[in-house]
Amino acid sequence: MVEIIVAPHAGFCFGVKRAVKLAEESSRFSHNGGKVYTLGPIIHNPQEVSRLQELGINPSLNGDIEEESVVIIRSHGIPPERERELKRVAKEVIDATCPYVKAVHEAVCRLTKEGYFVVLIGEKNHPEVVGTLGYLEECNGRGIVIENMEDLKEAFRYEKVGVVAQTTQNEKFFKEVVGELALWVKELKVINTICNATSERQEDVYELAPKVDVMVIIGGKNSGNTRRLYTISKSLNPNSYHIETAQELEKDWFQGAKRIGITAGASTPDWIINEVREAIQELCES
Repeated sequence: MVEIIVAPHAGFCFGVKRAVKLAEESSRFSHNGGKVYTLGPIIHNPQEVSRLQELGINPSLNGDIEEESVVIIRSHGIPPERERELKRVAKEVIDATCPYVKAVHEAVCRLTKEGYFVVLIGEKNHPEVVGTLGYLEECNGRGIVIENMEDLKEAFRYEKVGVVAQTTQNEKFFKEVVGELALWVKELKVINTICNATSERQEDVYELAPKVDVMVIIGGKNSGNTRRLYTISKSLNPNSYHIETAQELEKDWFQGAKRIGITAGASTPDWIINEVREAIQELCES
C-alpha cells in the first residue's frame, strides 16, 4: 500500500486566492458584453488562467488595453506610472496586487527616504521585481537587483545599504546575501519581505522531501516560487519531479515507492493538486 502525503501548505496562498476571487467577481462585466483584461497572466499557472478565460477574463500579453474596458492588475503588481496610464484609458482598474507585494513597494520607498541604497533580492525580469523597481524610481531611489552573489559587488561601494526581497525568494539565499553585506557595508538595514506563505512552503519541503521515496512538485513552469520548491526538493531527494498537470506523471517514477510526497506552488489551485494525487494513486495501483 502506497502512502501519499500532501504538504500542509501546498497550493494557493492568500494573495493568489484574493486575486482569483477578484477576477471571478469581475466576470460580471464580460457577461454584460464588456471587455475584461489582466496585464499578463493574473497568476503563474496556465491551467487556472485558462479556466478564468472561460469566464471572459483574458490576459493581455502585449499590454494593449481597449478603451472603456475593465483591467485587473495581477497579483505581482505593476509600476505606478503604468497604473496611472491604465486609469486614463480603462473604464475601471481592479487592483489585485498581493498585499505582501505592496509591503515591498512601501519598504523600498521607506529605505530611500532614510538614505539607503536598496538591494532587492529577486529575479530581474520577474513582474513583481519590475513593479517594485517602478516604485523605487517613483521615490527617486537608487538600487540594484541581486540574482547571484556576483551581482552584489556594486552594493559594497555604499555606506548605507537597505535590503528587501521578492516575496517568493529562497530564504537560504536571502540569508547569504545579508551575511555578506554585513561584512562589507558600514550600515545595513534589512526588511525581510519574503511572505509567510513562501516560508511555509519551503519549510514543508525541507521537512517532507527527505522522508519520502518520491517527491512531486506541482505548479507552473513559469512560477518562480514553484521552481524554488523544486530546487530545494531536488537537493534533498534526487527523485523529485516538477510538473504542471497529472498528464506529465510517469509510472516509472513510482516503481517500488512506498511513500510519495506532494507539494505545490502558491499559484496552484486545489483542483489540480487533487487530480495529481488521484493520478498517482492510479499509477501505483495499476
